[in-house]
Amino acid sequence: MKHNFGAGPCILPQEVFGQAADAVKDFNGLSILEVSHRSADFVKVMEEAHELVKKALNVPVGYSVLFLQGGASLGFTISALNMMRENKKAGYINTGTWSSKAIKEAKSVGIDLNVIASSEDKGFTYIPKGFDIPSDLDYVHYTSNNTIYGTQFNGIFETSAPLVCDMSSDIFSKSVDVSKFDLIYAGAQKNLGPAGATLYIVKDDVLGKSTSPFMPSYLNLKGHAEKDSMMNTPPVFSVYASMLNLRHLIANGGVEAADIRNTAKGDLLYSEIDNNPLFFGPVAKEDRSNMNVTFLLNDGAPSQIFDKMWNEANIVGLKGHRSVGGYRASMYNALTIDSVQVLVDVMKEFTRKNG
Repeated sequence: MKHNFGAGPCILPQEVFGQAADAVKDFNGLSILEVSHRSADFVKVMEEAHELVKKALNVPVGYSVLFLQGGASLGFTISALNMMRENKKAGYINTGTWSSKAIKEAKSVGIDLNVIASSEDKGFTYIPKGFDIPSDLDYVHYTSNNTIYGTQFNGIFETSAPLVCDMSSDIFSKSVDVSKFDLIYAGAQKNLGPAGATLYIVKDDVLGKSTSPFMPSYLNLKGHAEKDSMMNTPPVFSVYASMLNLRHLIANGGVEAADIRNTAKGDLLYSEIDNNPLFFGPVAKEDRSNMNVTFLLNDGAPSQIFDKMWNEANIVGLKGHRSVGGYRASMYNALTIDSVQVLVDVMKEFTRKNG
């Protein structure tokens, strides 16, 4: 058995893998990979996927749920274009690589951008707090969880401006008040399903209000909402697997139960990091992510030995991002606490032999 701590394509429940594999071979007589997205069978899948998102996150009336392509990287541009108003001004909170990329894309489409808060001064190891938000902004944008640096917003800050959030790596991992947001977007490949689909949850009042002179049809969320995510061929398999995974999530206690499990996993690993003399965590404790736990070896600790030990324990994906080094244990919804315990046991044994 492999213990998958990888930060990219998500770990999914084995039951979901099995159901998705069966559909590749036979989905009402065809493979899910060849079925028409206009067929009645797949239209039902898309409709159920929309409804399960609404159920899992208690999405209020007045919001549209969309499954599109392009990943959150295209979402950087889509969100900026659709939220642009007369002022063409927006506030961004810079907490790492992905928010930096969002800032770059917003500037490229003509947003007069104000970085209203940043944690770059300390290597993105904390979440900014106590910042002022100008009153003339079209919207405020932030990234809820930072996969590379291991920080996470643990609450929603107050603002009178419309709020936009990239929730790619922690959506469905904990409860969120969707009514606080005008636009949420998230790549599927962390807690939702396989790479290929991008989830948008957008307030209907936002749609069609953009003042951008540049608005290709595919980037206009109003058109996608009018076509129920079917403006063009959707990522059929990713949507289907996401639907299966949402069924599984809801059947196992929903987002609330997932939050409890994720907190327990985070507490287990952070406790070991804090109490093991050969390891330390660079992130401010109050801003630690339960999705992506980053940690380092103390000076002098033999990394080659630790690397050999965790590889021999069938742990995969533990290396930190190439830009920061160290280690990163990504613990998305489907990773069990038993896998986290395997990592903790390796850390303890490593210290027993080398401390």
